[in-house]
Amino acid sequence: MKHEVVLRWIRKADNDLRAAEYLLKAEEPLTDIISFHCQQAVEKYLKAYLTSVDARVKKTHDLEVILNQCIEKDREFEELDSDKISRLSFYAVGIRYPEEYFELSAEEVEELFETAVRVREFVMKKLKERGILSK
Repeated sequence: MKHEVVLRWIRKADNDLRAAEYLLKAEEPLTDIISFHCQQAVEKYLKAYLTSVDARVKKTHDLEVILNQCIEKDREFEELDSDKISRLSFYAVGIRYPEEYFELSAEEVEELFETAVRVREFVMKKLKERGILSK
């Protein structure tokens, strides 16, 4: 059962990452939507890892909190850029409302996308090490 839940987290995260990648290729990228999907992908990848180690997954969009949970379980998560990951938290909720909305440049969202890809690669490696994913 846990294995299936981890795979569902990964599938959902991959969908968010694919959506961001697709939108990045648009003639006029929807930067607020891309940033939201990057945040969502990172959140879900980290929660997939936490599920795989039987950690209680907190209901939060605060990526710093989630990343710190991962670090408590595996110090190698310190290799990830915590500043870039933490900055993504704003795009979970804040940017979706007119009061907090601002336009990101294409370069800024590409950096967010690269952060999400890096987190994916790192988590997938960890899940393979744990035998959750085939090598």
